[in-house]
Amino acid sequence: MKLNSRSSLFSLVVVLLVISQNKAFTQADPEVFTAKNAVFVELLGNSAGYGLNYGRIFHQKNRMKISGSVGFSALYQKPVEFVHSSYWIPAFASEVTAFFGKSRHHLEYGAGFFTFQDRDFIFDTSVPGNHREEAYWDATINARIGYRYQKPEGGFFFRAGYTPWVTFFNSKNAEKPVDFFPFGVGISLGVSF
Repeated sequence: MKLNSRSSLFSLVVVLLVISQNKAFTQADPEVFTAKNAVFVELLGNSAGYGLNYGRIFHQKNRMKISGSVGFSALYQKPVEFVHSSYWIPAFASEVTAFFGKSRHHLEYGAGFFTFQDRDFIFDTSVPGNHREEAYWDATINARIGYRYQKPEGGFFFRAGYTPWVTFFNSKNAEKPVDFFPFGVGISLGVSF
């Protein structure tokens, strides 16, 4: 009987330890994001240097959230003497990312598309000024893997990521039609609401 009470006490202690350890290591459920919108400025990344973007979380389940964003920027081109005056190039970006985390710190990955309109100035004696202008759109596809800071209830928004890209040049004068750049990075700063 003495052995039975000791083994029962030992079994009870082990069961209590297992239950307490299980509760200690159980992770809290991820918070539901009520601030699904974000406005942010992106430097490099999925833009041609900079861009003003709007993003929205359109799906969330457990620790995974999926977000889409669209953005705009304008790139300044300096004048070239006797060929053209300065001008602005419109650029548009879009991206879909998934991010994982419980609260405000997340691992993010995804893909984006960026397009911008540029111009070629071609020497042509049949037009006034001896040159004509041809507009074309170049396209870039990029990947993203990085860190995302976003609180479920909104506030400060930050991203930093590795963003390699492939650009497809549509100019007839392009030296190569496709260019791969493996060293892209991007930073985003803004606010979620």
